[in-house]
Amino acid sequence: MAEVKPYVSKLFIYPIKSLDRVGLDRGVILKQGGLKGDREFAIVDESGQFVNGKRNSKVHRLRTQFDLAANTVSLHVEGEPDQQTFHLETDQKALEAWLSRYFGVSVSIKHNLETGFPDDLESPGPTVISTATLEAIASWYPDLDVEQIRLRLRANIEIAGVPPFWEDCLFATAEQVVDFQIGSVKFMGVNPCQRCVVVTRDAQTGEAYPQFQKTFVAKRQETLPAWAERSRFNHFYRLAVNTRLPASEEGKEICVGDRLIVNSDGKNLL
Repeated sequence: MAEVKPYVSKLFIYPIKSLDRVGLDRGVILKQGGLKGDREFAIVDESGQFVNGKRNSKVHRLRTQFDLAANTVSLHVEGEPDQQTFHLETDQKALEAWLSRYFGVSVSIKHNLETGFPDDLESPGPTVISTATLEAIASWYPDLDVEQIRLRLRANIEIAGVPPFWEDCLFATAEQVVDFQIGSVKFMGVNPCQRCVVVTRDAQTGEAYPQFQKTFVAKRQETLPAWAERSRFNHFYRLAVNTRLPASEEGKEICVGDRLIVNSDGKNLL
């Protein structure tokens, strides 16, 4: 690979799992390795299953705006003017009632301040992707732009200053991790993230894009860097990097503008 100077260009958290994001200038690392406030809340049905885009396409039409300082969320349905604001703790029952009416089933809000509700329990650190990768993927679909792809993929840390798919260097074989650092925070790159049906849908309407996954798989295989660890691709519907962080990183901060450095030691055994 040519010499690059990777740095953090964007940071996102998703306060309520499966709903809209919040952009940050800086994020704090939790003990389990995630970003403070990321997937801190989750909507569950009566059986305890997450209400998410995989199981309920109505999730896509919910718009949310978060005031992190006030700990409130404002909700409305895409294309409808009515909006209601709830405090995430003191108005929880009212919020659950509003969501239950919208989904047509009884739901409740779960809260986990310490670990959140990460998508990957084995690698619960922030997901990493590059801006150039998002731009490359947008070029595969004539009707989609970079922001639409960004909304579909829902990564936490976006890296600039690198070519497309550069982040594929942040994982190795199944028996190894890749050590890297963002600012003062130590990371272990684990594997390329397996994508789900959510990526095939418009993030704001839930409308499916024709042949999205078929196109993605073909182009991902075609553009996989020659140096990437091919053994991690039992299929090519994988993108972005799942991570873990040592417990020692709790309380440290990641900031927009921080440099990403891959440790010279490189790969280490799990």
